[in-house]
Amino acid sequence: MTSSPAHRLTRDSRHKVIAGVCSGLARRYGLSRTGLRVAFVVSCVLPGPQFIAYLVLWVLMPADDAR
Repeated sequence: MTSSPAHRLTRDSRHKVIAGVCSGLARRYGLSRTGLRVAFVVSCVLPGPQFIAYLVLWVLMPADDAR
């Protein structure tokens, strides 16, 4: 069973700001790219492993093939 490219979790190379992680997550789950980015930045003020989670996703999420 394979999923279509629109439903795969990949980093978005066309709409990236740093690595495309937030943009890829937003595309996968149908959220606003800007809203997810703002939520991530605001969450970095709170204690927790948000920045480490971003780095892990950066490494683990494959980049999409769009150039």
